Amino acid sequence: MAESMTQGKLIIVSNRLPIKIEIKKKQWQIKTSEGGLATGLGSFYREKGGIWIGWPGAQIKSESTEAEIKLTLRQQGLEPIFLTHAEINDYYEGFSNRTLWPLCHYFPSYASYSEKNWQAYQSVNKKFAEAVMKVAKPGDTIWIHDYQLMLVPQLIRQQLPDVSIGYFQHIPFPSYEVFRLIPWRNELLTGMLGADLIGFHTYDDVRHFISAILRILDVQSNMNVIEFEKRLITAEAFPMGIDYDKYFNHVKSTNTQKYSRKIIAQLEGKKLVISIDRLDYSKGIVQRLKGYECFLRNYPQYREKVIYYQLIVPSRDKVLEYDRLKQEIDKLVSHINAEYSSLSWQPIQYFYRAWSFDMLSALYNAADIALVTPLRDGMNLVCKEYIASKSLRPGVLILSEMAGAARELTEATIINPNDEQGLAEAIAEALRMPDTEQEQRIKIMQQTLKKFDIHIWVNNFLMHLNSIKQQQIKLSTRRINQDIMIIFRKMYQNANKRIFFLDYDGTLVPFQKDPQKAIPTEHLLSILKKLTEMPQNHLVIISGRQKNQLEKWMQGLHLDIIAEHGAWYREDNGEWEKNEDLSNYWKKDIRPVLEQFEIRTPGSFIEEKDFSLVWHYRKVESSLGELRAKEITAHLKYLVADKGLQVLEGHKVIEVKSALINKGKSVQKWLDRFPAEFHLAMGDDTTDEDTFMAMPKGAITIKVGQGMSRAAYYISTPEEALNLLAELIE
Repeated sequence: MAESMTQGKLIIVSNRLPIKIEIKKKQWQIKTSEGGLATGLGSFYREKGGIWIGWPGAQIKSESTEAEIKLTLRQQGLEPIFLTHAEINDYYEGFSNRTLWPLCHYFPSYASYSEKNWQAYQSVNKKFAEAVMKVAKPGDTIWIHDYQLMLVPQLIRQQLPDVSIGYFQHIPFPSYEVFRLIPWRNELLTGMLGADLIGFHTYDDVRHFISAILRILDVQSNMNVIEFEKRLITAEAFPMGIDYDKYFNHVKSTNTQKYSRKIIAQLEGKKLVISIDRLDYSKGIVQRLKGYECFLRNYPQYREKVIYYQLIVPSRDKVLEYDRLKQEIDKLVSHINAEYSSLSWQPIQYFYRAWSFDMLSALYNAADIALVTPLRDGMNLVCKEYIASKSLRPGVLILSEMAGAARELTEATIINPNDEQGLAEAIAEALRMPDTEQEQRIKIMQQTLKKFDIHIWVNNFLMHLNSIKQQQIKLSTRRINQDIMIIFRKMYQNANKRIFFLDYDGTLVPFQKDPQKAIPTEHLLSILKKLTEMPQNHLVIISGRQKNQLEKWMQGLHLDIIAEHGAWYREDNGEWEKNEDLSNYWKKDIRPVLEQFEIRTPGSFIEEKDFSLVWHYRKVESSLGELRAKEITAHLKYLVADKGLQVLEGHKVIEVKSALINKGKSVQKWLDRFPAEFHLAMGDDTTDEDTFMAMPKGAITIKVGQGMSRAAYYISTPEEALNLLAELIE
């Protein structure tokens, strides 16, 4: 399957390799990772000479040892990147885990902003990118994983512009209000946008990312498709699964069954509640313990009938915040046990260590209830592992609504992790739940996990990435390049009569927040002057702008102007003429509506033309502007239905005008009156589609900007439009 998705090899890039090097008594050994990423991607990177690039998890001080490790790992398709003590401290423990991690999990008070750490982050990301570029070739697929490497996609893109790059973020992407706290937010977002496909666990993360690039970089998107640096990039949700069969079947293994029987015997008929967490403030351990204490206090009938195993895997406990968290957990566990224990029962068994896979599987199997209650989590695979492991016994999953998995595992008991009373009630409800209901819920969730397991996740992402790349290739065949320009120039030179239809805003000049500032540059006027000085050329500026403004800006040029989308026209400095039997009677009904939206939307303003009204929102905060634009469009379409009007959505504008006004109709009149052998039309928005449609067969139609269009070709910017016109007349 991987072969059908990628023509070259697959290069996986992550902070950690799927193995770990351990140094004991000056001897090194390789330890295999049991993580979901290692399991899911293990078979893929080896196919067709695939490579996995990452840190092997140990600081190697000897160059000869580094060489030995490299040689051994390369035989397994692994390319180690060795980090110094300073890099580990500043890049990993510093910027990655003291800046990005707390902010992405909505703990801004824990975040630090160190320039030194940021410099290290840039340096290590560059080291990873350079390692990729040493092994990458055209046709390869590069898949970069997680927040430690947010700059890598763009670093690779700068050197390998045509390679296929995917980026997946395994932790949450925070709201714009939180992400903008990072001083280096622009660089991080630009780094991510080097990818062709940007993946997250949930649609909320996608939405937050789209909002961030819009507000911080002013980069537009349409249906999660982003146009950036002449490329189309897609942001999408890909909920990560687990190796379902592995967990479902391992419960039945000899070792797991032996451990399960031992655990169940020790319970002596008591119900077992478990939680398994890495030590981290995002996991909601303190809040969960308080919720369990609330359960013991409010439901005394369950005391001595329930026991809670809190398993915590050590992590970063040398970091001050984590050390404080552990101390708080220790005190809380001691307090609860002191308050509620009896001679024969202790309500909490607290374990602070790592566990073997056999033992974890046995605990999942034996547990009657699993508490998975993070305050914020990108996905959380523990809850999925618990459900997959319930192949022999029923159980109840109590799951935080803040975990990405809550969107999939809807048969779980969903709670707010900050609601102590709610958690207490959920535990009591789980203890009362009949086995038949438990089994039914488990079965539904297992079907979901089996259908969307880790292998499907990998395939889905890579297939989507391949599809996007193919779409980019198709678009690139429409993009005007030097070969196409040679053809255009021949067509231009061989024609005795030529006609040009050129839009103004967004085509000949960039959009401005203040429309009055979109004045023509000297360079533009020079090109237009050269075009109009050639007797074979007939030049028409066709714009939605008011006639007086266009007349002022084009003063002295021998060209025709079609203003207000066709309401007015003027031939070569002649008198202005009205195109249709138009009236303004409708404005008295529509303008008050626009004024209400102007009041409600700070930064918006109304422009009144002779035969149209325009509501501008270029100066409005992005998300509010888009929201109001949708609202006003829906409202106006209802109002104009019986008035012979139309509502047009342009770039940061909503325009109401007569349905009789149409760029295409005006263009057709010019085509009938001025026959030519060379036709060129250029525009950037929906109103220009009528122009493209009116053009004769064989005409050159060009959209400025990407997106769906009737135009035969596209370019990206007004600057490219001017270069194209200049090249034609050289």
